[in-house]
Amino acid sequence: MKRFERTERVGRQGLSKLARLARYEFGALLCVLVLFGGVWGFVELADEVSEGDTQSIDETLLLSLRNPADHTDPLGPGWLEELGRDFTALGGVGVLVLVSLGALGYLLLARRYRAALLAAVAVPGGILLSTMMKVGFDRPRPDLVPHDSIVYTASFPSGHAMMSAVTYLTLAALLVRVQPELRLKAYILVLAILLTLLVGMSRVYLGVHWPTDVLAGWTAGAAWAALCWLAMRWMQRRGQVETEENVSGTQ
Repeated sequence: MKRFERTERVGRQGLSKLARLARYEFGALLCVLVLFGGVWGFVELADEVSEGDTQSIDETLLLSLRNPADHTDPLGPGWLEELGRDFTALGGVGVLVLVSLGALGYLLLARRYRAALLAAVAVPGGILLSTMMKVGFDRPRPDLVPHDSIVYTASFPSGHAMMSAVTYLTLAALLVRVQPELRLKAYILVLAILLTLLVGMSRVYLGVHWPTDVLAGWTAGAAWAALCWLAMRWMQRRGQVETEENVSGTQ
């Protein structure tokens, strides 16, 4: 009887390890697909935009969000326009800095010092990449409608869309790697994706970006977040960054 119970326990442990390995490998494969898909999507978009092939659809989509009788008036009531400004602020530098500092504070309080260091490098690195891209492409802002938000830089890729993707998705990817509970992993990822989508859509609604600017920002930002997730996974395998097991063991 004891031998049977011992065999059953070993079997359950083996199945648990196999399930965990399958989950890890699936996550890695998904991130690789996001990384290469994001890079490919951005390169294709940049090529189409530079040749002017997207101008017609950009103009159509942008004007579809405006009152047909008055292009200075965004579709919907006044509160919706104000909501668009609120959402776009979630991709502003001030908000992103606060969010990043909050995430860093959490990692430091949880004694995940190496993960915090990786986040402190990954987020500014992605923002720097976004800035360099905008300078390199130097696409003019939309001039079909008035801008309902103050802008200073070039249009492609959308800085708000890319920086929000870089910040929210990268921090989510790093937090997920040190979070043992599946439901909390899912919550963090869904929230990060939702915030990223809302910021990007608000930029088009306010008339400060072409739709392809936002799409390019999303693809580049998602690729950067996937790269950071893979880097952290590789470092965890080498024991250079805290793992989920470390988290579980210290709680």
